[in-house]
Amino acid sequence: MIDISEIMAGNLRRLREERKISLAEAARLAGVSKSLLSQIERGVVSPTITTVWKIANGLKVPFTDLTTTPAQDFEMVEAHATSPLIANDERFRNYPLFGLDGNRRFEIYYIELDPGAVLESEPHQPETQELITVFSGRLTLKAGDKETIVAAGVGVRFMADQPHSYTNNGDELCLMSMVIYYPK
Repeated sequence: MIDISEIMAGNLRRLREERKISLAEAARLAGVSKSLLSQIERGVVSPTITTVWKIANGLKVPFTDLTTTPAQDFEMVEAHATSPLIANDERFRNYPLFGLDGNRRFEIYYIELDPGAVLESEPHQPETQELITVFSGRLTLKAGDKETIVAAGVGVRFMADQPHSYTNNGDELCLMSMVIYYPK
């Protein structure tokens, strides 16, 4: 199994070094403690999805710049062979499948929401879009002041540069894919 903590540790260290910023400065930009950032960079802790988003937004990088390994010419990824990013007492599991590279401006995730799972997300970079397809169960999606229920077999696209949330109000597992598209 791919250890997401090790991947994040290496990526965070590399990103800081490329930008020539200290651990303290990176922590300030991300709005997290220097101690927590140090533990993440050493691979001692596996941060929550919310913390990873804070770091990504603070460093102004896509989420997958922190969570995925560099792309290869041919790559097959099995969702359950990766360590998921978890939230909401492990009821929300996000499996990063494909991250950004120099040739594409999108990330792809496989996500599982148990009944009652909720995840609230902070706004992403300006003009970022999310494209979600629900495969089973149903998703209550809130983006800004709009709220909709997305049933199995339905896709939705929305601007993710505003607060948004995902909720499984149903009584069965909600399986979905998510593509996050970043503008130039």
